[in-house]
Amino acid sequence: MMKTMDEFSPRVAHYLRHLEQVNDTVHSGRVSQIVGLTIESIGPTTNIGDLCLIQPRKGRGIPAEVVGFRDQKVLLMPLSDLTGVGPGSLVTATGSPLMVPVGEALLGRILDGLGQPLDHKGYVPVTKYRSVQGSIPQPLERQRIKDHLSVGVRAIDGVLTCGRGQRIGVFAGSGVGKSTLLGMMARHTEADVNVIALIGERGREVREFIERDLGPDGLARSVVVVATSDQPALVRIKGAMVATTIAEYFRDLGRDVLFVMDSVTRLALAQREVGLAIGEPPATRGYTPSVFALMPKLLERTGPGPTGTITAFYTVLVEGDDMNEPIADTVRGILDGHIVLNRALAERNHYPAIDVLASISRLMVEVTSQEHQELAAKLRAALAAYAEAEDLINIGAYAHGSNPEIDEAIRLYPGITAFLRQGIDERSGFSDTLDLLKTVFS
Repeated sequence: MMKTMDEFSPRVAHYLRHLEQVNDTVHSGRVSQIVGLTIESIGPTTNIGDLCLIQPRKGRGIPAEVVGFRDQKVLLMPLSDLTGVGPGSLVTATGSPLMVPVGEALLGRILDGLGQPLDHKGYVPVTKYRSVQGSIPQPLERQRIKDHLSVGVRAIDGVLTCGRGQRIGVFAGSGVGKSTLLGMMARHTEADVNVIALIGERGREVREFIERDLGPDGLARSVVVVATSDQPALVRIKGAMVATTIAEYFRDLGRDVLFVMDSVTRLALAQREVGLAIGEPPATRGYTPSVFALMPKLLERTGPGPTGTITAFYTVLVEGDDMNEPIADTVRGILDGHIVLNRALAERNHYPAIDVLASISRLMVEVTSQEHQELAAKLRAALAAYAEAEDLINIGAYAHGSNPEIDEAIRLYPGITAFLRQGIDERSGFSDTLDLLKTVFS
C-alpha cells in the first residue's frame, strides 16, 4: 500500500515534496543587465510571483522573484546578495512561488524573511508547506466578531476592548514604547498562538525585543519572523507575507491567533523601493501606486475565518507624529480601530503611553456589556473634561465650583491615571480590569 506524505518522517517528507516539484522541462534564460535593484534576463518562461534561481560564478543559486516584464525581458528582484552575478549568468525557473513551512513545530522558533530558521536550532520538522500569496476569506465565510479578546493591558481591555478577529493599528512616533506594548500583549494575551513579524527593524533591536519584551514564556507560544532593515526590499515584503501565512495556518486549525506586525510603515517603504525599481511613477508623497494596492491585500488576510480568528495589531511609525500622513491614513481606513501612543504621556513616564481620547475600537460595542460600555464612556468624558481645563488647573487659575463636570474630573483624575498606567510585567485579567474600572468611580 502506498504511504501518504504525512506517514513519512518530517525530514523524508521534506525531500519528497521537493522531488514532486521536479519537472522534466527546465525553463532557463540568461541575465542581460542589472540596473539598481532590478535584474533583466532574456527568458525563462515564467509567471509573475514565481521564483527563479540565478547561478553566480561560485556557490549555490540565488533566489529571485519575477516582478514584471519589459520588452520581452523578465524583470527579477533578488532575495539575497548578488555577489558573483553578471551578464550571462544562468537563470532557471522553479515554476512555483515562495513556499513556507507550517506546523506546530514552528512554535518557539525564530524565522527569517523567507521562512528559514534564524535561531540556530536546526531544521524545522514539518511536512506541510503553503504559498506565501495566501488567500483572503470570502466576506460571507467570515464569522461575526462577538467575543472579546483580552490582551492583558488595562487601557486596552478596559476602554478600547478588542474582539477576537479584530484588526487594530498602533500609531506612534519613534521611541514612545511600541515594542514594549507589543511585548506585553504577546506575554499576557488570552490568544492560543502569537505570530510576530518584525519588518524593517534595526538588527540590534531584534534580540532586545525577543529577550526583554517577549521573554521565554512569550516566545514558547510564539512564532517570530524577522526581516531586518539591511535585508533586500523584497525579503522585507516576503517576511510580512510569511508571517501572515503562518497565522492563517493556525487560524484554519480553529485557533485564536494574536498577530503583531512592526511595522506597516517599513513594509510600505520596502514596496516603494520595489515599485520605483521596476519603473512605477511616484504618487502620494513619493509612494508608488503598488504600495496602496498592497495594503488591503495583506491586511485583509487577517481577521476572522470560517473557524478560528486572527486578532491583528499593526504598528504604524508616523513621521514627526503626523497622524495624517499617507500610510497612516490608508491603514486607519482599512482597520477596525486605532490606538495612538502619545509622546507627551511618555515624557511624563506614563506607560503604556496610550492616548485614550485619540484612540477607538470600532467593535467594542459588539463585544462588551452595557455596564462596561457605560463605565468606559464615563472615563472618556472625565478625561476630556480634565484635558479641556488642564492648562487652567496647572497654573492654579481654575476656581473650584465653577464647573461641576470639571470638579468631578479633577476628583477622578488620580484614579483614572492609576488605572491606565501599568508595569511591563504586570498582567491584568479581563475580569480584574473590569473590577478596577468600577472602583475608579466608587
